[in-house]
Amino acid sequence: MQSSNITPGGLVELELDSDTASSVSTVTGELGKRPLTPRGFEGVHGHPSLLLSLSPQVDAFRVAVSSSSDDLQFPLLFVVRQQKGVLSWQVPLIFRGYYQRTYPYQEVSRTLCPMAPVEEPGTEDQYIFVDVASMAPYNVPYELLVSRVVNFELDTGVPFKFYASPSQPQYYLYKFPENVDSVIIKVVSQNAYPCSVVSVQDIVCPVYDLDHSVEFNGVYQSMTKKAAITIRRSDFPSGQFYVVFVIKPEDYACGGSVPVAHQGKGNHTWNLQRVKDLQVTIVPSIKASVYIQAMLLCLIIFLAFYLGALVVAFVHYFRIKRKTLERSYSPDEGGGTVAASHPISASTPEGSSYGAIDESSPSPGRQHCSPDGIPRSRTYSDSSVEEESDFDTMPEIESDKNVIRTKAFIYVSDLSRKDRRIVSKKYKIYFWNIITIAVFYALPVIQLVITYQTVVNVTGNQDICYFNFLCAHPLGVLSAFNNILSNLGHIMLGFLFLLIVLRRDILHRRSVDAKDIYEMEYGIPKHFGLFYTMGIALTMEGVLSACYHVCPNYSNFQFDTSFMYMIAGLCMLKLYQTRHPDINASAYAAYASFAAVIFLAVIGVVFGKDNVWFWVIFTVIHVVASLALSTHIYYMGRFKIDFGIFRRIAMILYTDCIQHCSRPLYMDRMVLLIVGNVVNWSFAIFGLVYRPRDFASYMLGIFICNLLLYLAFYIIMKLRSSERIQPIPLFCIIATAFVWASALYFFFQNLSSWEKTPAESREKNRECILMSFFDDHDIWHFLSAAAMFFSFLVLLTLDDDLDSVRREKIPVF
Repeated sequence: MQSSNITPGGLVELELDSDTASSVSTVTGELGKRPLTPRGFEGVHGHPSLLLSLSPQVDAFRVAVSSSSDDLQFPLLFVVRQQKGVLSWQVPLIFRGYYQRTYPYQEVSRTLCPMAPVEEPGTEDQYIFVDVASMAPYNVPYELLVSRVVNFELDTGVPFKFYASPSQPQYYLYKFPENVDSVIIKVVSQNAYPCSVVSVQDIVCPVYDLDHSVEFNGVYQSMTKKAAITIRRSDFPSGQFYVVFVIKPEDYACGGSVPVAHQGKGNHTWNLQRVKDLQVTIVPSIKASVYIQAMLLCLIIFLAFYLGALVVAFVHYFRIKRKTLERSYSPDEGGGTVAASHPISASTPEGSSYGAIDESSPSPGRQHCSPDGIPRSRTYSDSSVEEESDFDTMPEIESDKNVIRTKAFIYVSDLSRKDRRIVSKKYKIYFWNIITIAVFYALPVIQLVITYQTVVNVTGNQDICYFNFLCAHPLGVLSAFNNILSNLGHIMLGFLFLLIVLRRDILHRRSVDAKDIYEMEYGIPKHFGLFYTMGIALTMEGVLSACYHVCPNYSNFQFDTSFMYMIAGLCMLKLYQTRHPDINASAYAAYASFAAVIFLAVIGVVFGKDNVWFWVIFTVIHVVASLALSTHIYYMGRFKIDFGIFRRIAMILYTDCIQHCSRPLYMDRMVLLIVGNVVNWSFAIFGLVYRPRDFASYMLGIFICNLLLYLAFYIIMKLRSSERIQPIPLFCIIATAFVWASALYFFFQNLSSWEKTPAESREKNRECILMSFFDDHDIWHFLSAAAMFFSFLVLLTLDDDLDSVRREKIPVF
């Protein structure tokens, strides 16, 4: 312990001797009345030197200074000169936070630039010069402490605990062991606050270990309770790096509250609270063989679906051959199998033709019967349809469809009067439009995420992307290759579904070309345009989800959900189109609706967090859209929505509800629409009251619930109509329910959240659960891809039991 008195405006240069170099050296004194020399920090005052004897390991020394003076106008200046550089700071040390707040600290502790090891102790000596200066016109007390850092090198797999504060940052050295190419730095703390930053920097001096400089070099993350950084040996040619721990002066960056007032004096209590306990553990990352095993596992899992589809295709082929032989030897003149009947039609008096029209006159696209009553195949025009404006040009259909669609009991034959080629071409517009949308949507998305990844790699700012850093395995320039690889299932299963649909389409075309009456007069009319569209949508969901997971964050979440909205909407359109083949929304109108939904989702993500007016407007839009769609469905598109709609609604309510109080004509549809409106209004009220932060998932939940509600209604009505569910669709229904339930379990694990700050998001991070490579969200990708694939198969095969039932006996619901 040593002391001295120096005049105001003076300096003291301390050279501490070798007797204290191996342990601790402390100097106390006051800056007094000696003037600053013109040549700056020059001349020796006090003791001669601090002689550092180097050891075979890397040595690091720490200088701690403190002063009771809190005068910000005349701070103490400390300059440490050593062989590799100069380190300087002032006391009080000033940190600046948000809104120009200042936080002074009277105690400062810094680790000096480490010294390289030597082969034999004592073969080389180094000196450290500590210069202390002040311009204060009065005596300034201070205390200086120099100590050797214990356990400066971190060991692999060994947890190391320590403390740090804003004015007392810490950093340690780590060297890659032999045969280890990648490590994961795991940092945990018992307390979320104070907010901290973990940085990995190359072996250079100076080390950037203060709040305003820690982001200048290396890779860094903000942290509350958890942080994890994966480091590859290839990024550090020397095979070693520093792990730096910096405590921020306030918690705003980590999601904490900003102090009301901490200016000037009175900050000692606040400063004492900003000490954080930390524990760092560095463990080896997975080996290259695990990457290969994970990729093989993905391929094997989804190639098994291809194998299963191939087996089913062979079985189906032999069944078709057998049915063809049976039909050729025992033709069915009465309609094939037992005809399905409407559940209410049984109570209708025989011969009743309520709402029926005269079908005796032949028209294009209608069935013709010979005098003996045997149905003959339809006759079609050979002219091709080149323009969409050519659709619906048949005056016979236009003149009587208003009558047909208001019958009490409607059958598929009533709604399949248009030419097959005209309707099929209209549905194929969906397919070509979605390909155009996919190209124009995917290209800028890919460009943007490449830019995101480049920014992350260049700046080292890992707060840009919201990964599960405890299970983020890099490959090349990609930070989390496992999250991208797990989307392979969407692409492979989407392509497989396209192949299945293509096979069915080819078989159907061959039968039509062969004038097979069962293809033209029996079963649900076959139109595959929407199925092709669904396959493309599933494939693009995998592509865009992979793009999103290149760098998942607040700005690009819509990439992951846009095609989910489209898939849900397309499935509902396909369900409706199954028994309403002539009543279909225009592809342009459908995609415009999807665009409006995506637009609302983006607006909700950006502005909907705490904006009450947004939720009021959205609730009104939601309720009005539900009512408008319900009206269209109930009246089968024959209720016009224009400026006279309110007058017509009032008239219907007066005549049907007040004047006569009549029973709804279409009771089944009415029940579905009432339940659907109750569900949608419940969603609207929930959103208005609770205003969920994740608006995109909220919107997706609305779509999925409506789809499930409609599918459940369809299956119930199918069973009520005495129709059967064959083994393949039954298996798909059971598989869909089971896989969706499992997928949603993993979806709600919430391993990260872009709704919060990056540091708060990392609190949710967890270890890998499959092969030390895939996490819960990757399992969600696997299961959701399989669930959507099975869902598509349900829609594709659900009505296969009607292939031998005449369309005049298949009810519409």
